[in-house]
Amino acid sequence: MNRPHFLLGGDELPFTPGETVLEAATRAGRYIPHLCWHEGFAPHGSCRVCTVKVGTRTMAACTTAASEGLEVTLHDEALDAQRRSLLQMLFVEGNHFCPSCEQSGRCKLQATAYAAGIEGPHFEEFYPDRPIDASHADLLLEFNRCILCGLCVRASEQYDGKAVFALGGHGIASHLVVNSASGRLVDSDIHPDDLAANICPVGVILKKRRGFDVPIGQRLYDRLPISSAPEDEAP
Repeated sequence: MNRPHFLLGGDELPFTPGETVLEAATRAGRYIPHLCWHEGFAPHGSCRVCTVKVGTRTMAACTTAASEGLEVTLHDEALDAQRRSLLQMLFVEGNHFCPSCEQSGRCKLQATAYAAGIEGPHFEEFYPDRPIDASHADLLLEFNRCILCGLCVRASEQYDGKAVFALGGHGIASHLVVNSASGRLVDSDIHPDDLAANICPVGVILKKRRGFDVPIGQRLYDRLPISSAPEDEAP
């Protein structure tokens, strides 16, 4: 029996009932930019980088259910400009100094910005003063780079079964929280092999003694643009 289809950029894409537009597109090998989505997790809808146009309405592809006859636009002048603005705001809301970051070349924010044609800052930078947690023997938390995607929160809760992380605060004061009595990572039950310790799309959760371990030119997004890189390859 033929599966139902929807249109993505004019192309027919089959889907399984219950899938979102982003899930169906990813399974079909069609890349929709995203930062807060991960296969197998409930959609979060926080970064909005996956925003598409359904008819005349803009919607997040990660939370939009695929349905028969849906017409989805991924790229047009307005959508591309909106996506660039969202990415530029994510850069200025944290401290993202790519040349000195251990995740440079393996950072999804950086690679998504390259794909969107961003070459420099656009808005005034906030330079937030957030702490660094180096208390754990094997892991480092660089809170200044957090984009509040919630991936580590959901990975710890839904996959690791530990609930090590949470998001706290509101608005500009929103921040990543470590669920331990002291609020420090060393007093949590996280392990370096946990999915939560390996899923960060930027450079917040880092493994100690492994910085700059892959030469320039051999890093993930040196070898492949994000649109064709494996979704499940570890950062």
